[in-house]
Amino acid sequence: MRQDDSRRSATEAFVAHRNLLFTVAYELLGSAADAEDVLQETWLRWAGVDLGTVRDQRAYLVRITTRQALGRLRTLGRRKESYVGPWLPEPLLTAPDVAEDVELADSVSMAMLLVLETLTPTERAVFVLREVFDLEYDEIAEAVGKSPAAVRQIAHRARSHVAARRPRGVVSAAETRQALEAFQRAIETGDLQRLLDVLAPDVVLLADGGGVVQAAPAPVVGADRVAHLLGRITPAASLRPAQVNGYPALVLRRDGEIDTVMAVRIDDGLITGLYAVRNPEKLSRMERETALHR
Repeated sequence: MRQDDSRRSATEAFVAHRNLLFTVAYELLGSAADAEDVLQETWLRWAGVDLGTVRDQRAYLVRITTRQALGRLRTLGRRKESYVGPWLPEPLLTAPDVAEDVELADSVSMAMLLVLETLTPTERAVFVLREVFDLEYDEIAEAVGKSPAAVRQIAHRARSHVAARRPRGVVSAAETRQALEAFQRAIETGDLQRLLDVLAPDVVLLADGGGVVQAAPAPVVGADRVAHLLGRITPAASLRPAQVNGYPALVLRRDGEIDTVMAVRIDDGLITGLYAVRNPEKLSRMERETALHR
């Protein structure tokens, strides 16, 4: 194959799988900016590969992406240790087709990404590649540098860990939307009781300002405390629904600019987790839809 033809074929393969590779990187990192950097690194390595030696281009590209993301994930871990206040994933404005793929939507939801944060980097990679992207154990083993037998053990451990921490039941988009509508009406009307009715007694609010804008410096726990904090949202702010990470969420704007993205975790019909992303550096992806793919 001539060099020009080889480069064209490499480019076509990369473009064809780009949304998949971005989704893999984002699920491993929880950061769109870092996922984009990983894709750049993946392309540089892919461009130097002899395509004649590649049996499965999708698996090969996922393997490169995973290796790059794992290296960056370890760096991110050190960065998070010095992060000011709670760290939350970067929210993405997602297209309706993401919500239609229930498994994909669940895997990129803010609640699930926070559960994945509690795994080790290797556990996270193995869980995501197996449970979300359905890769074979042999392929995952090559991506994470472990034996297939070790990967099976890691997968079992990661599944058990996630199962103990994920929302208690599968929550539909309709159920999330219903809870959010009640939540939005309560805030807009200043009806404290209506707000308390939709919040679980042990609800936890995490606010990510990144030290750039004002936000609660630690988790706020309990319906009364969370309701009191939310009562400070001024009438001048507008709350509008949006599809964020595959699920309904609320976007708060002030003077036309995005101020906060609020995603929720629902258990048994009540809001048990509120995730308020305020760090301006994490809000750029909310102005245009991000394509995710499995």
